[in-house]
Amino acid sequence: MEKKLILRGLLAGAVAGALAFIFARIFAEPYIDKAISYQTGRDAAQALLDKTAGLPLPPPAPDIFSRTIQANIGMLFAVTYAICLGRTGNLRPRTLALAVAAAGFLGIYFVPFVKYPSNPPSIGNPETIRQRGGLYLLMVLASIVLLVLAVMVGRRLQARFGNWNASLIAGAAFVVAIGIVMAVLPALGHLAYNQQHFGNQATETPLPLVNARGIIVYPGFPADVLFSFRLYSVAAQLILWAAIGLLFGPMAERVLQPLRSPAGAEPAPEPAAV
Repeated sequence: MEKKLILRGLLAGAVAGALAFIFARIFAEPYIDKAISYQTGRDAAQALLDKTAGLPLPPPAPDIFSRTIQANIGMLFAVTYAICLGRTGNLRPRTLALAVAAAGFLGIYFVPFVKYPSNPPSIGNPETIRQRGGLYLLMVLASIVLLVLAVMVGRRLQARFGNWNASLIAGAAFVVAIGIVMAVLPALGHLAYNQQHFGNQATETPLPLVNARGIIVYPGFPADVLFSFRLYSVAAQLILWAAIGLLFGPMAERVLQPLRSPAGAEPAPEPAAV
């Protein structure tokens, strides 16, 4: 049964990934192009300032921006789904698929996004890329661990407080715990390199470029481009996880609840062996 679920998870992930890619291609790609154009113009302005000041021109920066699709997300979803079978009460297969998809969207993407939102090209210094990657991974791990703990706490409190109140208590505990983690982890603008070169800023969003007399010679990164890119990034991830849940649910239901027997009996799903 587990192999059948994983195969269907891969199929659902592939279709959902294609839908998310098409959406991002149509709506987010124009803002990526605008961000690249901004950085090109800013680099030219910076080179002119350096030349005027008699400074040596920096070597061309390597292309560190690449876009890939994580094709294994459907397999991860199916494995998580199989682990949850028999351990989440009497949820129907489709309902469980949507619940796992919602947890994946929140734990893997949206909660880390709140602390470290996604940025288009030209935002982020190459010198801090390893620190930023490490902090984001730490945020993802903390989000997943705390979300799992919140679910476990909620289940333990069900008998005493009921499903609704237990869910509220567990949700509040998760919000408080993840809020503490976000407060402890540094803002990207507070990294040592950024503070040394740009002062005490909250983010790595490029500020206006000024000359030696303090006159702005190139504007800061456009706020509307940044907002639109982040909005469509969230929407693409929402499409990805929602599509996986909606596509995987019916396929899992066919595996777990085959055609009813003539007597009308319908076998219940067995928990996966882990």
